[in-house]
Amino acid sequence: MYKVYIDGQEGTTGLKILERFKNRSDIELLRIDDDKRKDNDERRRLINSSDFTFLCLPDAAAVEAVAMAKERVRIIDASTAHRTDPDWAYGFPELGKEFRQRIANSNRVAVPGCYASGFASMVYPLVKLGIMPGDYPVSVHAVSGYSGAGKKAIAVYEGGERPADYDSPRQYALTQQHKHLPEMQKICGLEYAPTFNPLICDFFSGMVVSLPIHTRLLSKKYNAANIREALAEYYADSHFVRVMPEGEPQDGFIGANNLSGTNMMELFVNGNDERLILCSRLDNLGKGASGAAVQCLNIMMNIDESTGLE
Repeated sequence: MYKVYIDGQEGTTGLKILERFKNRSDIELLRIDDDKRKDNDERRRLINSSDFTFLCLPDAAAVEAVAMAKERVRIIDASTAHRTDPDWAYGFPELGKEFRQRIANSNRVAVPGCYASGFASMVYPLVKLGIMPGDYPVSVHAVSGYSGAGKKAIAVYEGGERPADYDSPRQYALTQQHKHLPEMQKICGLEYAPTFNPLICDFFSGMVVSLPIHTRLLSKKYNAANIREALAEYYADSHFVRVMPEGEPQDGFIGANNLSGTNMMELFVNGNDERLILCSRLDNLGKGASGAAVQCLNIMMNIDESTGLE
């Protein structure tokens, strides 16, 4: 039985990982006393008593925790701190066999950001397959539930006297400095950072990341059917990533919270001969955070990757 510790188990991601371990008998959870959560000696002891440690922490604290860990401890980091570090495996196994193998064999795995997961699910294969050139001027739009904004924002959204503008979608990251942008660019092999337009909305969890494409700027002329077929073939063996068939969604609307509570991801391709809209739907707390982290753990343990995630 493997020993597992969650450093930052009281945060949103940590709590969701705990939920996914509820019925598992193949791991022993190491728990820190509430009054010792900021005791570095106790954190160090638990990290180094574990076989696997999840880091659900701010970036600086995650870097600090890694420095505490012995090399044999296998770290799964849900922060932004190590996602572009070449010494760390990038925790999105569906992107390719090389990603899956690195996750399986590594002692250091960085879980992708939620927006970056939706983004990479579309852009990485398009660049990899030569459909989208690396210098394409990528723009991406996204809507997310408020759970991704952290505990303080959740408290405001769920409070009795919240500001009126919290009732509507709120656009942010206006300076184009969002923390997911570096991994979006690097992981997907883009020459330039994308323009990114995220909005936080009045629902708890779920996300849609949308990628508009001008077909005239692709490597050759493609239509929706060509792109859909290429993505369907790329993800044909994926358990959690599904490319939706032509005509989906049937009512013409893509809701953002349909996959809330799951580790699934759905890709949609729609549009016309000149302009396409690709959409990636996922749970920002599932495939965009805790679910992806647990999936990486399962791969590292060499067991069915869906264990605890169905």
